[in-house]
Amino acid sequence: MPRPLTAAVAAALTALLLAACVPERAQITPSDDSVPTSIPSTTASSGLDVYDQTVDWSACGVLECATIQVPVDWTDPTGPTTDLAINRSAATDPANRIGSLLINPGGPGGSGLDLTEYFVRSAGEDLLAAYDVIGFDPRGVGQSSPLQCGDADVIDTYYLTDLVLDTEGAIEDARQATVDFAAGCRELSGPLIENVDTTSAARDMDVIRALLGDDELYYLGFSYGTQLGATYAALYPENVGRMVLDGAVDFLLDGEQVAIEQAEGFERSLGNFAEWCLASAEDCPLTGTVDQAKAQVKEIALHARDSGYQNSDGDRVNGNELVYGIVVTLYDEGSWPYLSAALQEVADRGTADIFFQLANFYLDKDSSSGEYLSNSMWSFTAIGCLDGPVSEPTTVDSLADFTAQISQASPTFGWWFAGSLGCDGWPWEAKEPVTSLDATADAAPILVVGTTNDPATPYSWAESLTERLGDATLLTYDGEGHTAYGRSNQCIIDAVDGYLVDGEMPVSGTTC
Repeated sequence: MPRPLTAAVAAALTALLLAACVPERAQITPSDDSVPTSIPSTTASSGLDVYDQTVDWSACGVLECATIQVPVDWTDPTGPTTDLAINRSAATDPANRIGSLLINPGGPGGSGLDLTEYFVRSAGEDLLAAYDVIGFDPRGVGQSSPLQCGDADVIDTYYLTDLVLDTEGAIEDARQATVDFAAGCRELSGPLIENVDTTSAARDMDVIRALLGDDELYYLGFSYGTQLGATYAALYPENVGRMVLDGAVDFLLDGEQVAIEQAEGFERSLGNFAEWCLASAEDCPLTGTVDQAKAQVKEIALHARDSGYQNSDGDRVNGNELVYGIVVTLYDEGSWPYLSAALQEVADRGTADIFFQLANFYLDKDSSSGEYLSNSMWSFTAIGCLDGPVSEPTTVDSLADFTAQISQASPTFGWWFAGSLGCDGWPWEAKEPVTSLDATADAAPILVVGTTNDPATPYSWAESLTERLGDATLLTYDGEGHTAYGRSNQCIIDAVDGYLVDGEMPVSGTTC
């Protein structure tokens, strides 16, 4: 499924597509296309209590940066450790500082280090005065001993190959591809690949909290970051301070239900785009009714899958790339003109260069070199598959049933959602998964923020997650796009800052 795009990347796309609107990311794959051979650094078992270490800050541009140690395997808390990279933007009013605010951009696989500099340019002044803003790359991500899974060709083959899973043989080949891909990740990443689950990342956050000297965790998480925050609240309810979860992921829902509801979300957002395009855009490339316009988009996507389009360099743009290019523009209505331009290019010239650029932006991939600029794609898979419930192996019949359901929910994208086995074949699962949020009844009140037309994390997930949390209030942004804080309106900023800074929870039912 489309990954919940990180708040920083979505906002950067809106501000200026393909420009350097977020801090430069670490280059993960070597520029010479060689396969990394070193396993992410770990320290040998030494009986270290990770709560008993010192944070050594140093300047890194306008921020401060540090690296701490956390256990590779939290079931062996004094065993080998791995690096966790953090950064800090100090409170602008240190005399009235409340504490440290951890932020997470989502993904899973999004870089919190990247988010910090963007966040301090968009957050409310009261919040920045009251808190040190703390970004971190979760275990296995970015600069925190990053997972490795191979060079760009290996990644492209696994993620971008168009699959038609209509026979048992095709399904078995896809399952074996996942088995082989996971084995390559294990060879290059070591045991860390088996321990990047959300529970482990949440335990890492408690180490950060303690080392920063806070008795409680103050936290703002976007998209998948809401799952991370809710997991923390279930593990450490007594340590929860003021917590805001924006763009909620209800991770306790059934996996097929999650996929169907997300497909519905993107279908709805595409319809809203089509309505805007037909009514407002100059030279809209779509015609007829909204349903007819969506059918035209589907036809273009299927042509990409079956025949492909060319970009300006003569490279083939396939179905996966074209759909990635579509969905990335649906995370924010400010990006709709790029989708209109991409569709216009296909209509006028029969090429898909803009779609190619958009897809690479979503994939965090350099369009010129073909290199991946971060490890967010395979981190997304490793984290999500560890967290996901173990399901029965896919068969032709079970996939056909799922295809029928999701195609009804999303006529445009259903075929694409059904073109993958998901985590079928992934060999590991989380050792200590959180399967209930009942323990959050003992946590401080939590603020959940939901956007009514959020395609990646549908509003219904914000409603259901709010109900699962012990004492939670739902704040609604009535609008388009993924997440709300920092990209919607002043009403949302005032409500979130009012809680984080002054402890004033918005009135239940508040809509901005």
